[in-house]
Amino acid sequence: MWEKIKQFWKENYKFLIVLLIIFVVFQYELPFKIYTPGGMVDLGSRVSVENGYSSEGELGMAYVTMVRGSLPFLALSYVIPDWDIVPVSELTLDHETFEERFEADKIATQQSIDAAIISSFTLAGKEVSIEKELVHVTYIDERAKSDIKLFDIVLSVDGKEIKSTDELRSIVESHKEKDLIPIRVLRDGKEVDTTAEVFLLDGVSKIGISMTVTYEYEESPKASIKMKSSESGPSGGLMMALSLYNSLVEEDITKGKKIIGTGTISIDGSVGEIGGIRYKLIGAVNQKADVFLVPEANYEEAVDVKNEKGYDIRLISVSTLEEAVKELKSL
Repeated sequence: MWEKIKQFWKENYKFLIVLLIIFVVFQYELPFKIYTPGGMVDLGSRVSVENGYSSEGELGMAYVTMVRGSLPFLALSYVIPDWDIVPVSELTLDHETFEERFEADKIATQQSIDAAIISSFTLAGKEVSIEKELVHVTYIDERAKSDIKLFDIVLSVDGKEIKSTDELRSIVESHKEKDLIPIRVLRDGKEVDTTAEVFLLDGVSKIGISMTVTYEYEESPKASIKMKSSESGPSGGLMMALSLYNSLVEEDITKGKKIIGTGTISIDGSVGEIGGIRYKLIGAVNQKADVFLVPEANYEEAVDVKNEKGYDIRLISVSTLEEAVKELKSL
């Protein structure tokens, strides 16, 4: 056997070395990502409402495709239009890894699902009640002096139960610099007692953590939204809410059209700014969308891209879920 292996190596070593070099070149990743035009996630197969109404058209959420920063792809970005190199440092906060940012974005995805259900049910006049708010730690500043860990869920601060980020900020801001605040968290299913020391930032008391809130709620009829493990971020919130709303009411707001869009959503129905609007609009046009819904804060950039590319697509600027519904009803 050993002699056969040596003979095989002797006859094929050049090919094997080239193969190894190619493998290393493709696998070695530099600290960059590449943004490319994305596509749409058809929410018809993702959003489910018990005894919900059907739709003649399509509602889809736009996304950006992100390519790994290996040498061949970086080289291609110089010759393929609309492939843009982005340093990983621009995609993360200071002292945060790309993996930590992805995990934080997964929590933001759950927040957007929760907010989409709550806001759409409220607008449609259906039953929905928030039972509990879960405050997740999604970033820890390097100035923080605390034994809190990323992705802990804050249960109480200074002995007071926490139900929102506003409550947490209010308690922290009532303390003085160098005060040590007891904080109870849920970590890996267990309650853990931690502490955080107060420091001043622009004269305001801080403990150096950022938080994302998800919700526990009851709704009727029952609804669900399915996401893949590779999907993360809050920018699909608006379109998820619209898809839910369309399933909850008798009138089909799609009017048989293909409607793609983007934007965050809050439980009160506010639509927020997103990133990557250029790549999402290009992707929507490639998907032959009739309408592209865009947050008010991103509208001017979307118009610039539309004019630059000479696109024939209707852009609709929205600031609330209710406004988006009214615009679609008027198509």
